[in-house]
Amino acid sequence: MNRFIKRLMAGTLLLWFAVCPAHAWFDETHVAIAKAAGYPKWFNAAAADVARLKLGRIEGYNHFVNNRRGTVVTPDMVLAQAARYDTQNPTGHLYGAIIASLRNYRADRSAGRYAELHMAYASHYIGDLSMPLHNTVFNAFNRKHHMANDGIINDEVLENFDQIKIYPITLQSEQDLAREVARIANLSMRLGYILEDERRLMTRTEAYQQIGHSASLLKAVWSYARKKQ
Repeated sequence: MNRFIKRLMAGTLLLWFAVCPAHAWFDETHVAIAKAAGYPKWFNAAAADVARLKLGRIEGYNHFVNNRRGTVVTPDMVLAQAARYDTQNPTGHLYGAIIASLRNYRADRSAGRYAELHMAYASHYIGDLSMPLHNTVFNAFNRKHHMANDGIINDEVLENFDQIKIYPITLQSEQDLAREVARIANLSMRLGYILEDERRLMTRTEAYQQIGHSASLLKAVWSYARKKQ
């Protein structure tokens, strides 16, 4: 490999880390969300980040949305993002990735194909949804504090399932799902900008509350996705 190509590759990696969040929760936190939700293949919940290590931008933009301060996420916005799934849209399309991956799951399942890998991606995206800094602009504050927030409870979460509070969510349609995605997105974004204004990390209490939103939604999604169409 010549020197020019090495420099080009290094520059590409630097650009990637400059414009895209590095993670959203670490592996154990994603796994804990899936286990708390009762998702039987909880061990796949971190797979989307494993894929992103090699797929880079193609997968990375499915993990965040750069919402400007004052944005109100609506169900229509969530559904509109689904068409961007697996595309390189710089503002990100996490919400649409949830919708699109579940569409793929249900389509493959109805056709008699093995669909569980789509659900593995969906479970990860639903986990990302509650990470506040994956719902705010990736600015200087976000870059500085992103990884610390991702790992805020990671070392302890698998031993503290009792702190992940599940509440009932009922999904009868994709519109219901879009509404719930928008609700959690707005809660997460609001907390993200509070953290920025107060120049601080999440507290442990806030982190457990956030992943409780993801676990509650994933539990509802797992039930909804397996219903006959």
